[in-house]
Amino acid sequence: MATDATQPRQTGEIEAALLACAAGDKTALRRIYEAESPRMLGVAQRLLKRRALAEEAVQDAFVLIFRHAGRFDPERGAGLTWIYAILRNRSLSILRDEKRTETSDTPIAEETASEEDDPETVMAKLSDASALRACLETLSPQRRGLVLLAFVQGLTHGEIAGRLKLPLGTVKSWIRRSLLSLKECLG
Repeated sequence: MATDATQPRQTGEIEAALLACAAGDKTALRRIYEAESPRMLGVAQRLLKRRALAEEAVQDAFVLIFRHAGRFDPERGAGLTWIYAILRNRSLSILRDEKRTETSDTPIAEETASEEDDPETVMAKLSDASALRACLETLSPQRRGLVLLAFVQGLTHGEIAGRLKLPLGTVKSWIRRSLLSLKECLG
């Protein structure tokens, strides 16, 4: 019964922290994170069945919580309900994305790979004077490989993550950052 007595206080603290987040207070977000992230990770992991995806869902949820805290209305419901609705929706979005890009134990790219699809072969075919080649060479080999897998082989982020045994969020952010670097370089 002790948990019932602390629940309203905790809910009040969460709601106060959400209102502070709406005003741009990042320490309020930290308080919410410290209070709820372990439970949120458990909920996300039950939905997604993989820890890496659950961690991505929790991270994305906290970004959304901070960005949209101004939309929270204590008149419409409890702060915890609002937070977990964001987590649930983000988890379901990730689950839908994963189902679209399910990978088998033997990735398609591995089964149909040809010499033409090898990222280093593609690099070799680019002219030495090519601006694209020069910009690609500024990227680390791993990030250059991700970009080439996505744009030469046409693999989805999910397929790349499965092939390289990397978390999906990592693959997405590395490719995005690499493309921004290429855009700046080619600018």
